[in-house]
Amino acid sequence: MRRFRLAVVECAAGGDRASEAEAVAQRLAVGVRTVVLVEGDSDRIALEVLAARYGRRLDAEGISVVPLGGATSIGRFLKMFGPQGIDVRLTGLCDAGEEDFFQQRLEAAGVGTARSRDEVEQLGFYVCVADLEDELIRALGADEVQEVVEAQGELRSFRIFQKQPAQRERTVERQLLRFMGTHAGRKAHYARSLVEVLEPGQVPRPLDRLLAAI
Repeated sequence: MRRFRLAVVECAAGGDRASEAEAVAQRLAVGVRTVVLVEGDSDRIALEVLAARYGRRLDAEGISVVPLGGATSIGRFLKMFGPQGIDVRLTGLCDAGEEDFFQQRLEAAGVGTARSRDEVEQLGFYVCVADLEDELIRALGADEVQEVVEAQGELRSFRIFQKQPAQRERTVERQLLRFMGTHAGRKAHYARSLVEVLEPGQVPRPLDRLLAAI
């Protein structure tokens, strides 16, 4: 599944090796039952860690979680995996700000027509209010998220960050969200750390529904 995911990302990126990567992806797609499209690597990690907590190994189940590298890439991936391409079962996550864009691209790729959030979900795509990190922060609450930050040895850095002029008027939740995006790899790191402390009743709805769907 890792080789399949890497080939798909390379193919979607274009370039000199795109044709070769596409051939590899098509060959490896034989073992793929479902492709889950998520915006970035932090979303992939969150889903895989949550699945593991429930005793599931997505790769072994033929489920490949593929990061888009940005929502605007969705059209290329839908063309690759949808009815016009490999034609495997598709599902995934999207942010509320990109919901209209996803609807347009799902229809253009022949996946299905959606004019409302319910219809987007019927096509297998679940919408995060802002993004998945925001969903996780709201699910746990600011106090518990700060405990996680402290456990990671970054509470002092976060306190300094809170004192920046641009952050002073923001809520703690907004500060935490922005803090997680300040360094490369930090969003992915906290995606894992926050999912690991979720209680069953705290799992954000989009993540919970997506895991149930696959």
